[in-house]
Amino acid sequence: MAQRIRTALLGFGLAGSVFHAPSLASLKEFSLDVIVTSDPGRQAAAQAAHPQATIVGREEWDRGAHVEDIDLVIVATPPATHVPLATAALEAACAVVVDKPFALTSADGEALIALAKEQGQLLTTYQNRRWDGEYLTLQKLLAQGELGEVRRFESRLERWQPEITKEWKAQATAADGGGILFDLGTHLIDQALQLFGPVVRVYGELAARRLAELADDDVFVALEHANGVISHLWMNLNVAQKGPRMRVLGAKAAYVKESGDVQEGQIGFGICPGNPAYGVEPEADWGTVGRTGELVSVPTERGNFALFYELLAVAMLQGGPVPVDPEDSVAGLRIIEQVRASGQLRNAADSVNSRA
Repeated sequence: MAQRIRTALLGFGLAGSVFHAPSLASLKEFSLDVIVTSDPGRQAAAQAAHPQATIVGREEWDRGAHVEDIDLVIVATPPATHVPLATAALEAACAVVVDKPFALTSADGEALIALAKEQGQLLTTYQNRRWDGEYLTLQKLLAQGELGEVRRFESRLERWQPEITKEWKAQATAADGGGILFDLGTHLIDQALQLFGPVVRVYGELAARRLAELADDDVFVALEHANGVISHLWMNLNVAQKGPRMRVLGAKAAYVKESGDVQEGQIGFGICPGNPAYGVEPEADWGTVGRTGELVSVPTERGNFALFYELLAVAMLQGGPVPVDPEDSVAGLRIIEQVRASGQLRNAADSVNSRA
């Protein structure tokens, strides 16, 4: 393999244009050689942002064009296409990054892992929220013992999006990978598992509040970890006033963080990986540690989504571990399956009919 990892990015929506491409562009180990999107507007945006890349449509890529010159394929397309595209890339002798959700079922995820081993190729999942500033800060506080024994972990990713703006999301059921549980929920579940380990009990509530929603847009998940910690996780697209991003209760103190990570917003304003200001949160947004009446402001660790690709470069060029073990994502999928199996979806249209 050449020292510059020749990369193909499949998809140039939010995931491809904001989360993947800027990190790749900031690192000398990667060359972004091919971007795959069939949307004319996205093709133009991709060419403008990455003039060195060859822009091709999905049909051309599916015919095998350009893949022989590629070392790494990044799958950043709608969820139902993740496993088929990752399978084809592995069979073409490429390493693969799969955006979340890794697969639509844990069985499909396990099959993909088995194929990667059979092909002798690296496979990893893009769980970029492991490099959120508030998550890194909490990891540091736990390592220092600042909170004492943790008893409850509360974590939220909430938005105010009363309208569905993406066509594929408007048409996708949970079986197609639609819904917020497969979206923001995969991040919250992954963070909880990384922080506090495996779970012994799962509880979930699912609702579709928007009339056009075919999957879920308002979800609550409770996890009881084997070590006794309780995680309460909220993911919601119907929030007119957001709750705290994190509230972590320990025997000695609590950590409360009102706002979330700054990186996505910064990239939207052109502050990308490599910029000295990237990932740095203003002091006014720092969280607090302590007890009511005895609170101390705690600097937020610098967020760094690009570290995922730095670690991947080490794995590909020097033989280190992948940045995210795909088995971790399969563990998250098993929890999602338990939530869906036990929780009945509350539908907004049904509620309207019941009041009629």
